[in-house]
Amino acid sequence: MATTQEVTRPPQRLDDVPGWFPVLDQWLFDWFLNRQEAGGAHGDLLEVGVYMGKSAIFVGRHRRPAEKYTVCDLFEGEAPDDANRAESTKSYSALTRQVFERNYLSFHDELPRVLQGPSSLVPDEVERGSCRFVHIDASHLYEHVHGDIGAARDLLLPGGIVVLDDFRSEHTPGVSIAAWEAVLNRGLRPICLSTQKLYGTWGDPGPVQEELLATARDRSDCHLSVQEAAGHRIIRLKSKGMQAPEFPPARHAQTPTQAVAPPRQAPAPTPAPAPAPEPPPARRAPRSTSRARRVAVDLLPPLITRAIRNARTGRR
Repeated sequence: MATTQEVTRPPQRLDDVPGWFPVLDQWLFDWFLNRQEAGGAHGDLLEVGVYMGKSAIFVGRHRRPAEKYTVCDLFEGEAPDDANRAESTKSYSALTRQVFERNYLSFHDELPRVLQGPSSLVPDEVERGSCRFVHIDASHLYEHVHGDIGAARDLLLPGGIVVLDDFRSEHTPGVSIAAWEAVLNRGLRPICLSTQKLYGTWGDPGPVQEELLATARDRSDCHLSVQEAAGHRIIRLKSKGMQAPEFPPARHAQTPTQAVAPPRQAPAPTPAPAPAPEPPPARRAPRSTSRARRVAVDLLPPLITRAIRNARTGRR
């Protein structure tokens, strides 16, 4: 049974819903319900004690057309006696019908039939011999559990499955006494035990046990043992790193947004080539001087050379 937790936002996936529903029990619920459906069994579903809806949401996935699904819980209602009132105040003070319904509708289109009140309402509200699967997870007080087990016996179809939660917890001796009393004195036949729940039937457990043994032996993530007690064969199962069955996300679960590629920018226009610089004005080539004349000037006596230069200057 889960401890009290506040829920601040709608769940995105089943694990976001507060409550104890171990992976092994998720697998077993799935296995029993799928087996019924594969075998053509038809019948209604019932959960007594829903807390914030984790297992109820899971079971609701197996509801088929024309099948009824009923859940019952005290929620914030008035407890029928002082002991039950103290139990509710201590463990379930944050539980409200509104929270349960919000969680459930996060995964399903419509609610199951909701009975708000003590589990003693169930026998008068659910048809006898109509259910194929009953999960009892309500009060831990012996008197209440005793009544819930008796109601389950009357409501189940032949071969139907009942699941009793908290049958072995140290803080729930009332459940333990009522569960084993039903095995010893009220005709309940245990099929298997998980670490938290007892799975049983008032029919013949043999065929379903054989199928369960064959399935469990093929799994490497499930520890398996078989014991005999008081004339009953009891299968014990324990998870060894088992993964939860696949379960769809909430209807409003956020999905990663696809990244939008930025718009492609037009390539920048190619700048016009800069005009080529104008070539510098051509330098006037110096007038060439005859090599012979230069040699002659260099070889003549200075007086004659000076006279020649003066004559050349005068012609300019």
